[in-house]
Parts: sequence; structure tokens; C-alpha cells
Amino acid sequence: MARSLGDIAALVQGQLSGDASLEIKGVNDLSRAGPDQISFLGNPRYIKQALQSKAGAILVPTQAPGNFPTALIRVDNPSTAFAKVAALFTPPPIQWATGIHPSAVIAPSAAIGQGVHIGAHVTVEDGARLADGVHVGAGSYIGHEVVIGENSFIYPNVTVRERCLLGKRVILHAGVVIGSDGFGYEFLQDRYVKVPQTGYVQLEDDVEVGANSTIDRGRFDKTWIKQGTKIDNLVIVAHNVVVGEHSILVAQAGIAGSATLGSYNTVGGQAAIVGHVKITDKVSITGWSAVTKDITQPGVYRGGPAKPMKESLEIEALTQRLPEIYERLKALEKASQNVAKSP
Repeated sequence: MARSLGDIAALVQGQLSGDASLEIKGVNDLSRAGPDQISFLGNPRYIKQALQSKAGAILVPTQAPGNFPTALIRVDNPSTAFAKVAALFTPPPIQWATGIHPSAVIAPSAAIGQGVHIGAHVTVEDGARLADGVHVGAGSYIGHEVVIGENSFIYPNVTVRERCLLGKRVILHAGVVIGSDGFGYEFLQDRYVKVPQTGYVQLEDDVEVGANSTIDRGRFDKTWIKQGTKIDNLVIVAHNVVVGEHSILVAQAGIAGSATLGSYNTVGGQAAIVGHVKITDKVSITGWSAVTKDITQPGVYRGGPAKPMKESLEIEALTQRLPEIYERLKALEKASQNVAKSP
């Protein structure tokens, strides 16, 4: 349903520059938005796209310049405001009927709360406990003695293995595996022998895990993801890892066994953290970095091995100059040899 630009400005409590009666029928990014759509400028690096955009209106920061070819709504945080606007044009969420699909297999000793949805071909094993409002999507497997807290949402084809604990409002996207065996072996008599993995996984309240990510059970005790942490797609968390509260693990990051991360940390895409290291609170690891030793001070770290941002950039700048430095060194050596040969 179309909304006037004036109504949208009122919704986000923004300052409108443009025609308040302009009808907006949807949202899009800066490069693809049309005259009846609204977009946003959330990062100064995209200002060129904003200046060339064909959007009917753009949400911009309060201090943005006024030379845009479109109507503007100035707000403190364009990204947050855009989320509110996008909700106006988003179809209503899917409503799942309460109940258990006839093809689901529920063990007699499993405890199922009120208002639970269990989809087609789900298996719930003995001793599992699903609290009120839990959703389990088609084809998922809930192992023995698993506990799932209130209003958690399990998408299709998820595996939660035995004795794992999920808090309230946990979200597991399609293909997630919680509680698979940790990668533990001993090399004995010319072959690898499996080490039993007898622990479990605990996900605290409001944890979200992206599609096809895996969190291994502890070799002993638990692998522990604390409250509010968000994990992207294709992330690997190994046995006995601890991730602190409200942290972010981005796609294809890998955390090796028994590493400990503090709260409010960010681990960038394809970053690697070796086993048994400890990382303090409020640390950001940039993408493609490798953490090989403890990090004791908050800040941004990058590179392999990861170092504080400033130090890493200085090393990279010097590395790029190596060919030039090498040529200068050869010239100096040649000049030195010539001096030595002269009478």
C-alpha cells in the first residue's frame, strides 16, 4: 500500500525536504530504487550513488549536504529509520498453526509446551523438553534430553543433538547443527583414534545462528554461546569454545577448540582464531585475519597474525615497498663495491 512521503517522515521523526504528498510504494537500494521508492544513505562511501540515484526520496543523516536530486528525509540514523520504513511495505509474517504434524515422530517421554508448532517429518527424542511457543520446522531433529526455551524458532532441517540446552528466543536457521562431535583424535599405533566427546552445547537467550553453521559439543563440560550473540551463515565453532555476550561472528569465521572470546566482540568474515587463545571484551577482528595469541586490550585487530590495526597497516605499507627497497639496496651494494675497487 502506498504511503505519502509526509507520513513516512512523521513515522521516522525526520525533517522532510520535498513534496510531502509524493506517494511511495516500496523500498530499494540506491542503485535500483525508482521514482516511487525510497532508499537510504547509511554510509558516506555511497554518497556518489546517492547523488545519482533515481529514488523518489532518500533517508540521509541530519548533517548531509542538500545537493541531492531527490526529496530528502533527514534523520539521526538512516539505517534504523529505513528498517521502520521497510516494515511498511513488507508482507505480513507467516503464521504457523499450533500443533503437531501427523508425520512427526514424538517420543512418549518428550515434554511439549503450549502453543508449539512441530512441522512435517520432525523427530523429537526421549526426554526432550520444548517450552511454550517453540517452533520446529519440517525435517528437523531434536535429540535426547534437549531443552529448548520459550518462543525459540527452529527452521527446517536443523539438528540439535543430545543434551544440548537452548535458551529463550533462540533462532536456528536452516541446516544448523548444534552438538555434533568435536574434532578430537589421538594418533596411536599409526592411526587416528577418536576421543569421546561427552560434553554439550549451551546457547543462552536471544542467540541466533545462521544457515549451515555448526557448533560442536564440548569434549567435556560445554561449548557456550552467551546471551544475545549473533552468528552468521557458515561459521564453525569448535568444542569447548566460549563466546561472550552480544558478540558477532561473521560468515565463514572459524574458532578452534577451547578458545575464549569476551563480550561485545566482532569476528569478521573468514577470520580464524586458533585453539586455547583468550580474547578480552570489545575486540574487533577484521575479515581474513588470524588470531594466534591472546588479545588482552580492546580495539581493532587485523592481519595474520592479527595485530593492532595501526601496527598492521604500517607493516602492510612497508611490505608493499619491499620491491623498491630491494632495488635501492642492490644499487647501494653496487655503489659500495665500485668504491671498494677504486684506487
